[in-house]
Amino acid sequence: MKFATLFVLGLLLATALLCEGQSQAGKTKTKSKSKNKTKPTVAPQVEKQLLLKAEPCSAAKCKLPDCRCSDATLPKPKFKGKEQEIPQFVTITFDDAVNAVNYAQYELLFSGLVNPDGCAATGTFFVSHEYTDYVRVNALYNAGHEIALHSVTHGDGTDYWREADVETIEREFGAQLQMLEAFAKVDPKRVHGVRLPFLQISGNNSFEAIKNLGLTYDSSWPTQQHKNPAMWPYTLDFLSTQDCQIGPCPDAALPGVWVNPMVTWTDTEGYSCSMIDACAFPPADDVDALFEWMLENFNRHYKGNRAPFGMYLHAAWFSRGRNYFAAFKKFMQHLTTYPDVYMTSVSRMLEYVRKPVLGRPFKSCEKTPKTTCQAVHCNVQKTSTAETRYMSVCDKCPTVYPWLNNPLGRDM
Repeated sequence: MKFATLFVLGLLLATALLCEGQSQAGKTKTKSKSKNKTKPTVAPQVEKQLLLKAEPCSAAKCKLPDCRCSDATLPKPKFKGKEQEIPQFVTITFDDAVNAVNYAQYELLFSGLVNPDGCAATGTFFVSHEYTDYVRVNALYNAGHEIALHSVTHGDGTDYWREADVETIEREFGAQLQMLEAFAKVDPKRVHGVRLPFLQISGNNSFEAIKNLGLTYDSSWPTQQHKNPAMWPYTLDFLSTQDCQIGPCPDAALPGVWVNPMVTWTDTEGYSCSMIDACAFPPADDVDALFEWMLENFNRHYKGNRAPFGMYLHAAWFSRGRNYFAAFKKFMQHLTTYPDVYMTSVSRMLEYVRKPVLGRPFKSCEKTPKTTCQAVHCNVQKTSTAETRYMSVCDKCPTVYPWLNNPLGRDM
């Protein structure tokens, strides 16, 4: 009876979060066993080819830096027994629009944080278009954070993304590449990753579109079964062994496309949640309680096989409790006390996975872009609805509000 009640509660919570547009519907329903280049902006028109069925992966056939089996539990087999020498990566990612309020929070969170190699701690921002302040996206970009894709429209619920064909996904993310370049001065060659809204992939289509657009990775696929030991990133050259929490999941061979699996957290009742803000049973709204909960989830990776630890959320989560932001900041600051923990972007972490070593992961800090952005504030019309929209962009306002079939906002 208790399980049935919790199950219904979980469904209601997931529905509410979807309606708010703040969660990715990634909370699972079963109880955990443990509590503890020049990139094209629009895909080229090519003849549709039938994808080959993926075969089981073999370590003999799949070798780094370009291929990695999904069942590989360490960066290299020879690292067995030396797990405590593997650097622990922490990838902090935020989804959805960047605006004045959450940008101020991002600045406070990352200010002054330095990794053991002396390089600045960075995160990944999966940016959606609508209501985004592109001047502040440019500021995040110039600060060294990774800017990644979360679509133009955000879709109209999960059905839109579940049923999306390759062309629809290419349009959503190809148009967004153009917008980021035009309005935030983000070099498309530095954009590598995608997160589907609501974590709703469309089988092979999502990953085929990623490949066609010249992107590198997807980070939309939760795993509950592979969290202890935690799953490492892998490529789709061969058949994935990852559990399919939000289907359909891919079964085709897509060489070179990386999956950064969203290893689920465990809430206080032992239930799995792919994003922090999708956890149905978080701790009490107390800094110490929240901090200890974060530490418990982190230690499953740090004291285990050192698979990258993901902190996935929307900034709106900070407004749900008086102490949520303070606890998150305290935890980030705590991570800087470790001699082997690195807060990096997903792309930077994947650089390591391609060429893993023990100890210090990189020879030098990542070079940050240095773009100039003259902030202009625009008052334009969204032609599909006749609404007036206000947006901040670099250098020059569009004529109309940019949208899917008119990403640069030109007068049609």
